[in-house]
Amino acid sequence: MKIAVVCSSNNNRSMEAHYLLSKKGFQVKSFGTGSVIKLPGLSVDQPNVYQFGTSYEQMYQDLLEKEPNYYTQNGILRMLDRNRRMKEKPEKFQDSPDVFDLIITVEERIYDSVVEDFQSRAVSSSIPAHVINIEIKDNHEDATLGAFLIYELCQMLRESSDVENDIEDVIQEFEYKHTRTILHTPVFY
Repeated sequence: MKIAVVCSSNNNRSMEAHYLLSKKGFQVKSFGTGSVIKLPGLSVDQPNVYQFGTSYEQMYQDLLEKEPNYYTQNGILRMLDRNRRMKEKPEKFQDSPDVFDLIITVEERIYDSVVEDFQSRAVSSSIPAHVINIEIKDNHEDATLGAFLIYELCQMLRESSDVENDIEDVIQEFEYKHTRTILHTPVFY
């Protein structure tokens, strides 16, 4: 099963899940859907903004030069350090030529963006995929907890002998166990 995990900037939530899933033996990639990469700044109204294509190393060095104590205390440097050890730079989902069986988003607006992207593509094959949303707040603690939820759902699907027929039952069981509403849309490449 090929999995994509998608958040807005491909930094916190998607990378935390990417890290855990890859440690657990899943074939996984992570992405963002935003127009730019935003990381917390010294004030709420002044985030650090980078273009997709900026490496995690460049972001790390930029924040290290700006205010190392602040970005160490709020965990951003640790997050970027993890990210740069996993891959070179954030990637946009809309630009990926890869085909996935399961695309997990972490916020409804990101889910909508991924589904919209599929609807705007010319279907070149009839390869099915499933877009699933699990709401995860964008902070370090919730990203870690969310990664374990994503792992659990992926494990439940991996244990299925027929994902196409079992996916609705698996989602329903997951929703009941965690009292969360899961969005799901089948799509085609």
